[in-house]
Amino acid sequence: MAKQHSNLPELEPLTRIQILVAMGSTAVILLVIAKLWLQFGRVDLLAVAWDGVAILIGLGLGLAVTLASSLVYQVWGAYRQSADYYLALVLKPLTLPDLVWLGLLPGLSEELLFRGVMLSALGLSPIAVLLSSLCFGVLHLSGRQQWPYAVWATVIGLVFGFSAIVTGNLLVPVLAHISTNWLSGYFWKRSQLLEERR
Repeated sequence: MAKQHSNLPELEPLTRIQILVAMGSTAVILLVIAKLWLQFGRVDLLAVAWDGVAILIGLGLGLAVTLASSLVYQVWGAYRQSADYYLALVLKPLTLPDLVWLGLLPGLSEELLFRGVMLSALGLSPIAVLLSSLCFGVLHLSGRQQWPYAVWATVIGLVFGFSAIVTGNLLVPVLAHISTNWLSGYFWKRSQLLEERR
């Protein structure tokens, strides 16, 4: 695995607590930005409606994104290298129960800001989806070598953004984001545990 990451910078491994604090802090910062934007920007938050259809669409979209991500991981070497680096940094110190936070904290805060507030503020148009998705991708750019991961995050942002517009329900991208993080995190952790046992 060291060969895969030879062109990526070596980072000091983070502890489980550092990862959880970073996730929590980032979520709080994004929620504060969203709240301030709603307060002072005269923006209406995209509606959140709990209904069975929205739940099924959100969970189905999360599964589809996870499967697509897996396919992209298999066929695009640069993305695989970038994803492995990012996931090793973020997921390796976490335990399986910590994946609950990996789903909830980014899924709620990022969707509230990028799809709930920003998309609405920019006009709920294809251009708004593109701009909010680019910002979402940049959030996932942790270094120059991580551009494939940021590109993929931008694509996922487009999917989540259009799902919000088509359904008119913020619950759909929220559930899609949470379930994508849970599923991809679980499968990555599982593959690492199996690899360690060999």
